[in-house]
This record gives sequence, C-alpha cells and structure tokens, in this order.
Amino acid sequence: MAASLWLRGAASGLRYWSRRQPPAVASLAAVCSRSMASKTPVGFIGVGNMGNPMAKNLMKHGYPLIIYDVFPDACKEFLDAGEQVVSSPADVAEKADRIITMLPTSINAIEAYSGANGILKKVKKGSLLIDSSTIDPMVSKELAKEVEKMGAVFMDAPVSGGVGAARSGNLTFMVGGVEEEFAAAQELLGCMGSNVVYCGAVGTGQAAKICNNLLLAISMIGTAEAMNLGIRLGLDPKLLAKILNMSSGRCWSSDTYNPVPGVMDGVPSANNYQGGFGTTLMAKDLGLAQDSATSTKSPILLGSQAHQIYRMMCAKGYSKKDFSSVFQFLREEETF
Repeated sequence: MAASLWLRGAASGLRYWSRRQPPAVASLAAVCSRSMASKTPVGFIGVGNMGNPMAKNLMKHGYPLIIYDVFPDACKEFLDAGEQVVSSPADVAEKADRIITMLPTSINAIEAYSGANGILKKVKKGSLLIDSSTIDPMVSKELAKEVEKMGAVFMDAPVSGGVGAARSGNLTFMVGGVEEEFAAAQELLGCMGSNVVYCGAVGTGQAAKICNNLLLAISMIGTAEAMNLGIRLGLDPKLLAKILNMSSGRCWSSDTYNPVPGVMDGVPSANNYQGGFGTTLMAKDLGLAQDSATSTKSPILLGSQAHQIYRMMCAKGYSKKDFSSVFQFLREEETF
C-alpha cells in the first residue's frame, strides 16, 4: 500500500518538485471560544510560508505545540517561544493526539504519514490527523485507509486565502472526512480560519480546493492579459483596475490581488512578486486538476492552457515568484 501511495504521489507531485445536508460553516466565535477549547498539545508538521502563521494562530489561542519541519531552521522561532520541537513526524505522533500537517506535495504528505519515521509509526488510537496540504484526492483517500487501520481518524482540510489570510486567521478550510468528527476538527481549524466548511467524505476537501485553484489560475491569467492589453492601449493601470472593479470583469485577482506593480499595496506585485503563493505550487495544483479531469473525463480547456502557462513560467525562472507574476511573464513574452 505504501508503494502504491508513493507512485500516486510521484505522478502528481514530482512533476513540479513540489444524500447529505448542505455544507456546514463553522462560526469562528463559537469554535474559538476559550471556554470550549481543550488546550492539550497539538502537533504541527510543516511550518513553511503557510504553516508558520497557522501554527502561530494556534499559539495565540492557547494551544501548546509539538513542532516538526524537515528544515530545522524553520522551527527556531517556535523553540525560542517555548514550544516543543521534535526530530520526526513519528515523535510528533508520540506526544500529541491531534496533529495538523501542512506540506507542499503529495509525496511530502506520504512521507510524513507513511515514511520510515512517519506519523503512522507511533500514532495513538483515537488520534485526529488533519492534513491541510493540497494533494491528490486519491492520496488523501489512501492515507485515510492507512490511518483507519491504526485506529485513528484522518481528515483532509486544504485551505484558501494565501499567506495574508493565514497571518490574520481568516483562511477558508474545506474539510473532508467522517462527519461525526467534524466538530473536533472545527475546534482547531476555527482558530486559524474564518470559514470552516464541511464538504463530505475524505477527498472532497481536496476536490473543492483543486476546483478553486483551477478557477483562480484562469482568472489571474485573464486579469493579467486584460491589464497588459489596457496598458498597451494607453490606459493608466490604476484607472483600468478601478474600472474593472466596478464592472462585470471584477474578480479576486483584480480587486484583492492585482498582478500589476503599483496598482495595490501589500500584495506580491508590490514586492517584486516575493511571498504569496508560489508559481511552482500553482503549477502543481493545476497538475492535480489535470489529473482529476482526465480520470473523470471532464473537459478543462482553459485549465489545461493555464497549466501549460504556469509550467512554462517555472521553466523560465518564475518558479519562486508569486503566481501573479504571470503579468510580468506575459509582458516579456512577445511571442504570445
């Protein structure tokens, strides 16, 4: 089973190396009430760009943390703050019965759970394992089966909102898993996000996230194309953005995360496209969407084109820049 998991993860991750009621939305005030929360230690694996602020928000709500990251330097500020830092995911599982993982790819998630020093080596019966990585839905389902064999519970809970929302505690969590365990997940996730939405069985959280990022990529490319065209036609970029945002073309990419330098403050385009959501990760997520579309025989014509554009960007030096750098890429690619 571990081998089949690795192969599926390789197919979706190495490429970029990197009947029910309507969905329930948790109330942040209710979920994060100090009177309700039981402040036993929570394990957190993966404290990178997203995991770091997420873990800090758990700390703000009074949860002691057991921290692990493959890069020890990422753990230093948590160690300095008095949190426990351990040397493997297995050590996290030994010390905590509620664990959140936030990792870049399917392969990273498989290694964290099923690897030689993975969570499953020392997981306790009854533990709640929440994976907030964005990975192949089929990998989530296979991991859930492995976790269930150990007497524990697995839920997939990928996020939307980016680094800014992670810092402010306003992420949206899309949760898949056993519905009876949703309340237990809410207690933790509500301290890191303003929306915690139950999507259905394991894998449906990942499905929702993949669909969201497919649309996000397409809308960002469309915004970048429209802004580039308007600028070349002589329009002031701030004026054009203002018009778009009061018109039918308005979208999150235009009014909240505009890709044109100088139009907005506090976004990656204002900082040479540093920080934010990396181009490599967007290419990875579009690869997951492509795989899912193939397996379900779903046409994603614009999604496939977006996938190719972000792959080209990775090959041409944009891999570490925010995905909104597609504007810069289009400006430089006269061949388009």
